[in-house]
Amino acid sequence: MFAETKWMLRNQIATLRRGIAAWRKDMSSWRRFWCSYKEYKSLNQPLHLQPTLEHLYPCIGDDTGETTIEPIYFYQDAWVFERIVQRSPSAHVDVGSHHMFVALLSKVVPVTMVDIRPLSLPLESLHFRQGSILDLPFKDCSVSSLSSLCVVEHIGLGRYGDPLDPFGTEKAIDELKRVLAPGGNLWLSMPVSDKNVIHFNAGRIFSIEYVMLLIEPLQVIEQAYIVGQSLQSHYEHRPWFATTVLFELKKPQ
Repeated sequence: MFAETKWMLRNQIATLRRGIAAWRKDMSSWRRFWCSYKEYKSLNQPLHLQPTLEHLYPCIGDDTGETTIEPIYFYQDAWVFERIVQRSPSAHVDVGSHHMFVALLSKVVPVTMVDIRPLSLPLESLHFRQGSILDLPFKDCSVSSLSSLCVVEHIGLGRYGDPLDPFGTEKAIDELKRVLAPGGNLWLSMPVSDKNVIHFNAGRIFSIEYVMLLIEPLQVIEQAYIVGQSLQSHYEHRPWFATTVLFELKKPQ
């Protein structure tokens, strides 16, 4: 356990340093907040428009020079959303993708969402079925429009309460292929790199060659890559989870 303990100590030190850096940034934001508060109070205004300490609601750090965006979900969800709408399926099934993507898609296409954890909020347009990507509640070849975005790389690592399984990703993709109907479309995404890596328990990363083996015999209709802050048509290596492949796949008739 010495190696594990040494790693944990290094990680905690790095976490502490990040915390100190964040604290310094927060203090700078607080200074701007109080300066803004003081200036606002000095403006010529009627008494009922004066701010009071009782009703302060500080939103610290929102005064950035540009809108902060997480690139993977921003590009991925828009890319897949557009293509599903273009296909105009009579119904769509999603397995484990981000809830905002599924919620918005359900407003234009009838959607059934499958996840191991129930949604904490209901939505009239969205039908939810609790289930596992390792044992989907659908018959063989019964789903003609299917998506699972940034999901399969997490399966088998226990991060979301799923059972530990070194072949969780492989089994999850096989299950998606099982329920997909002949001629049906599957939208799939996952992180890729030059080699297979396990970042326990965050997720796995796959080489492009291995991904192509995993999705056989599905046909690639279209693919794209999120590389750092850009969406592009070709693969480019980036460390960690900075490169994500997006697929539109079709099951042969």
